[in-house]
Amino acid sequence: MAAYVVGHKNPDTDSIVSAIALADLMTKRGIQAVAAAQGALTPESKFVADKFGLKAPELINDATGKQIMLVDHSDIAQTVENLAKGELLAIVDHHKLGDITTSNPLTMWVWPAGCTCTVIKGMYDFYKIEIPKGIAGGMLCAILSDTVMFKSVTCTDDDKKAVEALAKIAGVKDVMALGMEMFKVKSAVEGASMKDLVHRDYKDFDMSGNKVGIGQLEVVDLSILEPVKAGLLAEIKKMQGEGRHSVFLLLTDIMKEGSEMLIATKDASVVEKAFGVKANGDSVWLKGVMSRKKQVVPPFEKAFGK
Repeated sequence: MAAYVVGHKNPDTDSIVSAIALADLMTKRGIQAVAAAQGALTPESKFVADKFGLKAPELINDATGKQIMLVDHSDIAQTVENLAKGELLAIVDHHKLGDITTSNPLTMWVWPAGCTCTVIKGMYDFYKIEIPKGIAGGMLCAILSDTVMFKSVTCTDDDKKAVEALAKIAGVKDVMALGMEMFKVKSAVEGASMKDLVHRDYKDFDMSGNKVGIGQLEVVDLSILEPVKAGLLAEIKKMQGEGRHSVFLLLTDIMKEGSEMLIATKDASVVEKAFGVKANGDSVWLKGVMSRKKQVVPPFEKAFGK
């Protein structure tokens, strides 16, 4: 029986490519594995897959009776349904350790890196297994995406070294030009519904018993989102009314290196508690904030815990 390698709900490029890469690595180690995903490819992920000839992972939504390997998450709220009714074999991640537990030992690689693909690059090196050219290109793009082309505070030297090595394998001469091409695709909003835009990179969290949703849209210029900002706000307010305490949407400008955060909450004081600034109506500008993982989730968790 092949194990399914799957990333978090609303998969981003790291979740998609990590699943593809880990399935390749494990299969070459003699452990049959197939790449899976909990959702369709985003425009950015489709661009990456098309550019490097990667096949979209198989869609799954239930772990019952399956062997599972998780990438890019270890939180119950973000994982495949009925995980406890399957068998969890491995976790490979770059986030804080979540609330998933197991009854058996498992393979676990969790590094404080900017991207799960950086961890998997380390695994390929450790097991002395060659990375295929196409997968190397996908991994390179995932790292550029997750680290916002090295601008995010989550970026480490390991990420930069991995990109340098992966670029050689993939035959990419100008990684920053590739990054800009990818982010222009990621910035496109034309034809997308408000729901699709909010869910391009969205996660629910349990913060001291409160269900809190945090999404992020990264664009090369915030003016791109101006025509849809009111629609985005209406969408997160709708989601907040569906049993969540709060929903926050980061509109990240990768050139200005900061984020405007749209707010839908039962208690706006959590924003001031978390960031030390008062919201201006339904939004607040957070200078220098680029990373949900490192700059948004931890201060919110502290604020909700007070």
